[in-house]
Amino acid sequence: MESVLVIFSEIDDPRDHTAQYELSALLFIALAATLCGAKSCVDIADFAESNRTELADIVSLPGHATPSHDTFSRLFRLLDPEQMEQALRRFGTAMRAGLGLGPVDGTVAVDGKRLRRGYERGRSSMPPLMVGIWDAETRLSIAARAGKDGDEVAATLAALKTVTLKGCLVTDDALHCHPEMARTIRAQGGHYLLKLKGNNGPLRTAAEAAFAAAETAGTLKWSTTQGTAHDRIERRRGCVFAVPPGAPAFPDLAAFGRIDNERTKKGGKTETETHYVVMSQRLPAWRMMSTVRRHWSVENHLHRQLDVVFREDDARTRKDNAPGNLSVIRRMALDMLQAHPDKRSPARKMNLARWKQSFFQELFSYVR
Repeated sequence: MESVLVIFSEIDDPRDHTAQYELSALLFIALAATLCGAKSCVDIADFAESNRTELADIVSLPGHATPSHDTFSRLFRLLDPEQMEQALRRFGTAMRAGLGLGPVDGTVAVDGKRLRRGYERGRSSMPPLMVGIWDAETRLSIAARAGKDGDEVAATLAALKTVTLKGCLVTDDALHCHPEMARTIRAQGGHYLLKLKGNNGPLRTAAEAAFAAAETAGTLKWSTTQGTAHDRIERRRGCVFAVPPGAPAFPDLAAFGRIDNERTKKGGKTETETHYVVMSQRLPAWRMMSTVRRHWSVENHLHRQLDVVFREDDARTRKDNAPGNLSVIRRMALDMLQAHPDKRSPARKMNLARWKQSFFQELFSYVR
């Protein structure tokens, strides 16, 4: 717990000198409450009041009183989001140290997430956006950034510039298949594998032409997989082929990849779909397919958990910096729940943290 308090103490306090509670104490209480199921600042304040005695042994509570929900709400509105994001990166480093993990060196998935109900009045079509950088191998957050005015591209580029990507293979969807994204990933030491769709027409046309030429020449080497789940049979085959001469310029482009998906649903209905990707290193077809599949862990194990377990999409926090700052707290809590070796789901671990003090304390033992 001391490590978490030290991480929070490095954040500048935006309040004036008359503030009653220490900043690190308020953030610790918010994290502890979120681990135990709090969904809003009102819940955090109720948690603090209900656990006053236990919290007083960990943080300073002047007069043995607990902060109100207005105190938490005002704090999260004022906190500098960049400093909260820096705290998340420090937290991730401490978490990896506690788990005995080295630097990130596998598949890194990048994706944006809307906070669906965190919008200001009259702006329901533009809810706040958070971009997450996710270690798909360990299922831990690396970094996050709030997207100003919903600009996912700018937020993604800014977030990537804050992390070291040496030895990493960065994946992202077609929105980010553009030269600046590729240059940023390579400048940070990583390689990229980006989905390619019609929004980059010339490059997509070059990929299709290269595939057709390789298929005509008989030089394609296919890798195939088949699986059964959710009442359907899915067959996947992939191939990797060299970039043809005359292809549009794209930073460090080394190869194209193609994946053909065929799904047969219950009842015999079959659907087919073809995907193309661009890569800065030529991977074997089997690895290219597994990397594309691994990318979706950011949806299944980060975004879905934030929505299902933490009810992030239902959160009505919407003023100033509060939506993004509270999302950072949720990501810290999710990392702690997923890092614990207990095989139960994050939702069940959250219940245990609320009901069993020894389990709650164990969650903090992995942050060093």
